[in-house]
Amino acid sequence: MRGLIYQLKSIWKDKFCMTSFLLPIIVALALNFIGGIDLSPVSEFQFGVLENDLSAQTISWLERYGSVAMYESQEELITAINEPSTYMIGVKADGSSIQTMVSGDELDLFRQTADTLPALYRGRESTGQITVTVLERPDLMAGLQNIFIAMTLMVAMFMGCTFNAVNMISEKENGVDLVNQILPMTQSGYVMQKIFVGFIGGCLSAVLTACCYFRLSVWNALLMLALMILSAFTAALTGLFIGKFSESLMIGVVYIKIIMIIFMAVPLVSYLLGADGLISVFCYFVPSSASFEGIMNLAGSDRPMIAKDMFILMAHCIIWFLLYLSVSKWQKKHTPC
Repeated sequence: MRGLIYQLKSIWKDKFCMTSFLLPIIVALALNFIGGIDLSPVSEFQFGVLENDLSAQTISWLERYGSVAMYESQEELITAINEPSTYMIGVKADGSSIQTMVSGDELDLFRQTADTLPALYRGRESTGQITVTVLERPDLMAGLQNIFIAMTLMVAMFMGCTFNAVNMISEKENGVDLVNQILPMTQSGYVMQKIFVGFIGGCLSAVLTACCYFRLSVWNALLMLALMILSAFTAALTGLFIGKFSESLMIGVVYIKIIMIIFMAVPLVSYLLGADGLISVFCYFVPSSASFEGIMNLAGSDRPMIAKDMFILMAHCIIWFLLYLSVSKWQKKHTPC
């Protein structure tokens, strides 16, 4: 128990570990805040007109498609159209029709609207007889936000890798590892002590990150917790390998970055490309693929099916744990006294 307390104190003083612990939580809070912003006004059409230029019927017709702003002079209207922060379309009378003005730096959507607006105005009487069904505007951030929060939560769950790796490398550089080798501590006891530190850190970071964003039912929350536990345990084991084979902190940081890139890139690319068949099977060799898939299922379904993901993560936990014990035993047997 004293050894665990010492390990936790060591982690608490390490700025690198604490930054890794807090960063996913901060990102989750930011994503939660962004999710509460209504972006629909950004895509609303804005029309600028001169006072006493268009008829009341024309202005009323424009208001069916967007907001209308009045300007007293031509100079004020042109200035408003050229304002970089807006996509305003200028509208002027042109005999019995209208003409439009744009600055030229708008998105294609607004330029195409400006080009077709006069023709639409000329055919307004015939189009008025058409029945229009207004569909609900899709949430532009909904799909992307689930991906962002899944990646953030996955990073939080795999922070145990950073905790263990940095802790073991620091002990090597400070000479503590030499002291550990002569202490009356079994190999299994040492391994469990190291796993516990990274496991607790990864689980706590993941739970706090999930609480910042997800509002799950009790059953889904329990499934998410089980997913976090298995993922954090796998990450802790990965950190043991990095700590064992890294002779300096710089080398360890390089290994950590490579592992984190693989952990994030493989499931994300697989999801975006819709990989299936043999390719998806190979992706499951990276444990984060199962974690990412499980998180997306929990976030987007009332009845998530994550049994396969849980089984894959459990297989990773067992295989990596046995492999580490085998490597440690072999290394100890072939290391000269």
